[in-house]
Amino acid sequence: MARVLDVTSATAWTDLDEQIRRAVGWGAVERPEHPWLGPVGTGGSSGWRALLGRTATATTPDETRLALALCDPSGVIREAALAHAAGRPAVLPLVAVRATDWAAPVRDRARAVLADALPSADAATLAATAPVLLRIRGRLRGAEGAALLEERLRTAPAEVLTPLFLHRDRATRRLALRVAMERALFEPRELARIAAADPDQAVRSSAATAAVAADAPDETLGPLLGARTGPVRAAGVTALRRAGRHAEAEPFLHDRSGTVRACARWVLRQGGADPVALYRAACADPQTMPDRAPLGLAECGERAVDLPVLWALTGHPRPLARSSAVAGLRALDVADLTRLLPLLDDPAPGVVRETAKALAPWADRLPERELLDRTGPGRPPHVRIRALRLLRDNGSWTYAETARRLAEDPDPVLRYQVRRSLGLRT
Repeated sequence: MARVLDVTSATAWTDLDEQIRRAVGWGAVERPEHPWLGPVGTGGSSGWRALLGRTATATTPDETRLALALCDPSGVIREAALAHAAGRPAVLPLVAVRATDWAAPVRDRARAVLADALPSADAATLAATAPVLLRIRGRLRGAEGAALLEERLRTAPAEVLTPLFLHRDRATRRLALRVAMERALFEPRELARIAAADPDQAVRSSAATAAVAADAPDETLGPLLGARTGPVRAAGVTALRRAGRHAEAEPFLHDRSGTVRACARWVLRQGGADPVALYRAACADPQTMPDRAPLGLAECGERAVDLPVLWALTGHPRPLARSSAVAGLRALDVADLTRLLPLLDDPAPGVVRETAKALAPWADRLPERELLDRTGPGRPPHVRIRALRLLRDNGSWTYAETARRLAEDPDPVLRYQVRRSLGLRT
């Protein structure tokens, strides 16, 4: 049966159950013979297309025949088949499906088989059964099977639980890792590594929390602070306070994540430093200034004091520094349209993007002719698309005509973006 089914896919098992019941119940195939079940199993001579390879005559059914019986439309056959499912780990996922059966006798017997099989299930059996139990837990009467699974994982040997950490089913991985963390099966360094590298956001968050709680900064702070995702870096920066290493938060004042920057400011204040003074010192020398320093300054500075600095930095030679300065102006709700509008002509798409965001709240006050001119063929694509969107927000009567024109523009990038925004085929 493993050659026919993807046994680690929950959907494969639930689809198999539905397809067999539909095919047999609607007469698309004749009901398979089940002589090993006695009179309730008799029927036609042929069976399920992909799984039936031979006529069943043995006293003990093979896994394929047993699977067919477990999915039969007849509750009598399903219940009788469960008597043969004990000690047959290959069909335990279908037993899990039967544990939510509408027929109470079937459901009760399936739960009994599950309760007997799960405590001794090996890693391979759990890898096939756990995704099904977690998929159907949202069904009526599905919570009990998931509870049995979690109980098994809480007592399973590490060698049984560990393979589930790499399971492709997200719910299975999350549960296995959560249980392992609660059981303290990971060293602090391993928790930090999981937090830094795992592809699943929920897993990263749980692991980061557990790593910080382990209170082993020498082992955990390096991976946490070097993580690619902002929430994990933020957890590491926050942990610097507990470790008494406040000064190490200073480089994170200029992090790409706003959450990380906010955490860095808090940690530095807890250590007696003034983040505003550090930002102002950084912005005082444009040559050595970190690119995101202007935005950080806007987030915690004073408008009257720091606004001139941000305007000056909109002319910085580095595009990221210019876009950061414009983002800072937006954070301060600057509405000087006369000075903002020319920034739409910046050669860097990032700067134009931030400028358009800053102008969007005031779009109805923008000169329509200046926006329309920026949609012309002599302008770069990133300027034309932002000008078009501002023209839309402006409520201009020329927007529809301009959008239709740009939807047929020779520039493939611009044409794609405009057609996608209009809901046209790209």
